[in-house]
Amino acid sequence: MADTYDLIVVGGGPAGSAAAITAVRSGARVLLLERGRFPRHKVCGEFVSAESLGLLSSLLDSKHMPLLREAVLIPEARMFVDEQVVTSRVDPPAASIARIDLDAALWESAEKCGVETKQQVTVQAIYGLGPFSVKTSAGDFETRTVINASGRWSNLTATAIDGSRTEKWLGVKGHFSESNPNPSVDLYFFEGGYCGVQPLDDYSVNACAMVRVEVGSTLTDVFAQHSALYARSRAWQPISEPVSTSPLIFRTPQPERDSVLMAGDAAAFVDPFVGDGISLALRSGSLAGECLGAFFKSEISLEAQLDIIDNVRKTFCVGVSDIF
Repeated sequence: MADTYDLIVVGGGPAGSAAAITAVRSGARVLLLERGRFPRHKVCGEFVSAESLGLLSSLLDSKHMPLLREAVLIPEARMFVDEQVVTSRVDPPAASIARIDLDAALWESAEKCGVETKQQVTVQAIYGLGPFSVKTSAGDFETRTVINASGRWSNLTATAIDGSRTEKWLGVKGHFSESNPNPSVDLYFFEGGYCGVQPLDDYSVNACAMVRVEVGSTLTDVFAQHSALYARSRAWQPISEPVSTSPLIFRTPQPERDSVLMAGDAAAFVDPFVGDGISLALRSGSLAGECLGAFFKSEISLEAQLDIIDNVRKTFCVGVSDIF
């Protein structure tokens, strides 16, 4: 094997970067692998709920703190259902941060604090139950532990997902120009899906939809599903290429699989309507990195650490399968 690490993290999004940063701060030697290349867009509502802003602040390098300080605050939510509009406060307010900026900032923050990083590397297989051999497009690596933060539908997580459901959903997102958008997250509901719109700054908005495939596959299709959204979108001009992802499949949380810790969407994909996708990614990644601290110091075996994680899961996730 070319190299040996304490931890390899697969996936460089918020969950993966949070895990890598947390682990390297405990003294671990960490390798963070990403199959894409930064900066890049991701399908996401780009809503960072208030409970994770403190954690995000602790993860970012000082160079990237303006990303958080200058973020548009979201103190209000508006729900457009049929001809009705329901308004509610978001208190404390959330923040709107584009994923193209957030992911790149977290990646660079990981590098700054000592994480070894590799982009455009695909993890093809993981062998062993600890230690592990990780086969990648850039060669093979050996590691004491692995965290899978590769997303809800990577080659490493697809086999854990029940793809038998007949109802197929997709996600699609784009950035558009809009002068002085309302400082709110606006949710437009229609038969077969919904679309969220929120400001990125004083001149642009993010529109991100979850929709059944038979209803539409483009944002133009989505906008036509709701009269108020259609009227609003007619003045928009695209400022980014739209991105899409499918299928969207919900499942019971799985924090560990074959002795590999799972974080972010790899652990569980929940309905974006809850607005906590980024928050769950940051927190699950950070917790995954943190809980391995005693193992890195050889104070506990990996098997014993995984048993503790499983007992916590059983304690706090009673009945969760009924929710999903």
